[in-house]
Amino acid sequence: MRSRIWLPALSLLTLLVASCATTPPPRPADLTQLGVVDAARLIRAGQITSVELTQAYLDRAATLTGLNAFITLDRDKALAAARRADAERAAGRGTGLLHGVPLVVKDNIHVAGMPNTAGTPGLRDFVPSANAPVVQKLVDAGAIVLGKTNMHELAFGISGYNEAFFQAQPVGVRNPYDRARFAGGSSSGTGAALGARLAPGGLGSDTGGSVRIPAAVCGVAGFRPSLGRYSQEGITPIAHTRDTAGPMAQTIADVALLDAVITGEAPVAPISLKGARLGVYRGFFFADLDPDTKVVVDRALDRLAAAGAVIVEIDIPQLKALNDRVSFPVAIYEAYDDMAAYLRRWAIPRTVEQLASTIASKDVKATYDGLVVPRKLPGPGGPVDARPAYEAAVREGRPWLQHAYIDAFAKHRLDALIFPTTPRIAAPQGPGASALETFLLFIRNTDPGSNAGIPGLSIPAGRGPSGLPVGLEVDGLQGHDRRLLSLGLAIEEVLGRIPPR
Repeated sequence: MRSRIWLPALSLLTLLVASCATTPPPRPADLTQLGVVDAARLIRAGQITSVELTQAYLDRAATLTGLNAFITLDRDKALAAARRADAERAAGRGTGLLHGVPLVVKDNIHVAGMPNTAGTPGLRDFVPSANAPVVQKLVDAGAIVLGKTNMHELAFGISGYNEAFFQAQPVGVRNPYDRARFAGGSSSGTGAALGARLAPGGLGSDTGGSVRIPAAVCGVAGFRPSLGRYSQEGITPIAHTRDTAGPMAQTIADVALLDAVITGEAPVAPISLKGARLGVYRGFFFADLDPDTKVVVDRALDRLAAAGAVIVEIDIPQLKALNDRVSFPVAIYEAYDDMAAYLRRWAIPRTVEQLASTIASKDVKATYDGLVVPRKLPGPGGPVDARPAYEAAVREGRPWLQHAYIDAFAKHRLDALIFPTTPRIAAPQGPGASALETFLLFIRNTDPGSNAGIPGLSIPAGRGPSGLPVGLEVDGLQGHDRRLLSLGLAIEEVLGRIPPR
């Protein structure tokens, strides 16, 4: 991206404060429809209280337990925090950007005093005494943690069919637009909670698409930052060279504000789409689309082109082959050592093997018993040692994959790649949703950027003929997170928001 897009003197923070100081926004009829930015403005302007907002979300959550969105929902603690926030504001001390705003946190990211189960029985009793740094940043800005959200067990999947944790039958985190379908994963509960308006925003974690997939199928926004942009301390791991926390929210503006709070940077402003070059690689990212996804994405691209964006047809030779050399070898090999280090770091009195013995979900159990614990990968003649493939992935595969992205952006003078976040709308929920075929289909578009360590932003693009949401992703180069968020804000202005069911 070029310097023409930047408006450094006009940050979202400036707009937020100025708007509240001069023209307080009106109080909405339904508080649960507020996004993070709007909720913060209304609390700051004195139009609503944190207690009112928190209670509204808690009341709504009580009527939607069938979504299985939460593992822990601490009503008393959330309301006590909201009362403190209101008292601080009344005393003139409520100055944080997120003061009094309730958020949700995926249950593999530490929140002090709340269980951190990572969706697995073996960690059911682990209660961290301190917040993960990404959570602490939000709390320091005044946010309230409403609860811990459900997830695919140990984050090893995309269906959220968790056989150990559910508030109500039937099993599995359910899509707020159609309870017969899944909410994606592994940040399933955060996606479902936001799509159902049980919170305005929150946190997920992303190894191969676990923020962006649930965001896409639940009609909300999700951001995977460049690897290393956020601290990974206090987050139950899969693979340290792939994992990152990521903000999820009802709008891109909300996600951009959460990113600014976590990083300490000024929020970004939207750009002009005129002349922005968006790369479309149809041979990979646009294969096997269902009718809903094709209709919504085609319409979105037409609207962006009408707004002045330049849609550039491109090719990235060997993208799939390069990604395959990195994806499973890294995730499977690093999972054992990283989990062992995590258990030691937090003095959790069990081994990886003991943890694996308690896994409840059949797909995750098979992955741990057959691959992670024995350090194996599937081979043509049976399991093979994972170490040689892992070392080749780190030494050659990932650098080659990263250069493929850099070369494509340079050759075509791209501002971003653009593609459907997932090739299909939400799949039916149930045991079959955890099948390997479904997993590979839904991570296909999000996985390569994850392995390259680049930022990816899933933007709500609309609802298809079935009424289910479709996500549109933009990927940028590593370290260009703020530029990507600026572009996302501009795209959101064109596409608008997806209404709740």
